[in-house]
Amino acid sequence: MASIDTLTLPLDQTSAADLAASGLEYARVDADGEGFRPFQRAVARGFLGAESTDDEAENARTTLRTRRLTAVYDRQGVEPEVPVGTIDSWASELTTSPGRTTPLWSISAVTVAATHRRRGIARAMIGGELRTAAAAGFAIAGLTVTEATIYGRWGFSPAAWASDVEVDTGRARWTGPTAPGRLDFVPREAVVDRLRAVHERVRVQRPGSVPGWDGRWRGVAGLTPGDKSGEKVRAVAYRTAEGDETGILVYVIDERDDFSAHDLEVRAIFAVDGEASAALWRFALEHDLVGRVKAWLQPSTPPVQWMVSDRRAVTATLTDHHWLRILDVPGALGSRRYAAGLDVILRVADPLGFAEGTWSLRIGADGEAQVSPSIDRPVDIDLTVGALSSLLLGGVRSAELALSGLVRGEARTLASLDRAFVPEATPLLDIWY
Repeated sequence: MASIDTLTLPLDQTSAADLAASGLEYARVDADGEGFRPFQRAVARGFLGAESTDDEAENARTTLRTRRLTAVYDRQGVEPEVPVGTIDSWASELTTSPGRTTPLWSISAVTVAATHRRRGIARAMIGGELRTAAAAGFAIAGLTVTEATIYGRWGFSPAAWASDVEVDTGRARWTGPTAPGRLDFVPREAVVDRLRAVHERVRVQRPGSVPGWDGRWRGVAGLTPGDKSGEKVRAVAYRTAEGDETGILVYVIDERDDFSAHDLEVRAIFAVDGEASAALWRFALEHDLVGRVKAWLQPSTPPVQWMVSDRRAVTATLTDHHWLRILDVPGALGSRRYAAGLDVILRVADPLGFAEGTWSLRIGADGEAQVSPSIDRPVDIDLTVGALSSLLLGGVRSAELALSGLVRGEARTLASLDRAFVPEATPLLDIWY
């Protein structure tokens, strides 16, 4: 499923008709056509970025050729060729349990021009993506968000959290393990391949993760046009005593007035296991002339907190990061393993209709789920599609969601659900998409 060519899927006609009724045009954009640069201009404007240079646009085109670019136009405007709404999407994979993935309809670059708000543009674009994904057989859609108030109305809800981490190296004396392997600097032109290789091994073991892509790794490595810090990027790789490369750290040093206490900003730190993680974090914390290490998209409880003498030297700011939206309940719930048996009836409320219904969820001793429509048993748990999407990976408890009215059921039934949904590893998405 994840190999499906989304470029061949038709434009959603419901969205096209709704937008046409408002005098707007809904259209696909060819990454190699004349409409691409105006599309990029609209995306940059939506995210408050600068106009892209020719080199930057060509770099973006390399990635976006494989994506489904869709735009909304107001042909009566001063710049009729520049979209007033943008969105892109592609077929990807979501890790739902260690070693187990399922197709994911990924969405990005959602913008609406400030001049065209409250005209149903976002509703049409996102609704069109969900209808297209569901028709193509995808059970789950996902995105990362800049604003947390927007996507809940379409059934998206956070399913994986991440922490922004800062470590005061003056207080963080290393007490963690000493890794037996070796660290080596790697040239910047070799970073992309190494990032890809290590991340592929990491992401299939971590629920909530998705594959990266060449453009993402080139950006991390400082190889994209317009990256003012690109020349400052450095990388070290960790190899085990047996020669297996199991970790990579990519970083820049941001100079401060105190020349003995600069900031080390982590662009990526990927480690297959605890040995590699300890080696890379120790390298960062004990780097000469560094007073603070900063890293984004780390686990909700960063392991480095357990590797230093003063855990309060580590500040972790938690935020929701990966938002999921279930489109097909049997497909989504059947995509992962579970920690305990369960036999319940779920009633899911979905205003958009995709996941609406009453469902029998049976989990056997082998951790596998069987999900089917139910019409002849009393309902055990009532919940919204957003709540079910948050519960999917096990990163949140139904008993917690019950406090806010998003889930309803007897306490013992919710406790049974939570026991079954306990994840094998805490969900994490370690990149933006």
